[in-house]
Amino acid sequence: MDTKQKILKAIKDLPDDAGVEDALDRLYLLYKVEKGLGQADCGELISQQEARQRMAKWLK
Repeated sequence: MDTKQKILKAIKDLPDDAGVEDALDRLYLLYKVEKGLGQADCGELISQQEARQRMAKWLK
């Protein structure tokens, strides 16, 4: 499925009462997931311990 088809499907799958902000949130989530998967495919990973350390800083 190409990018345009993924975008159209994401919007089509929104509830009928969804607003523009809901659509943007959904598209941004899809973008971030695809970006993360691409990074993982390139070996740009961090350990679980590193992830926990980063999250601990965010949650302070």
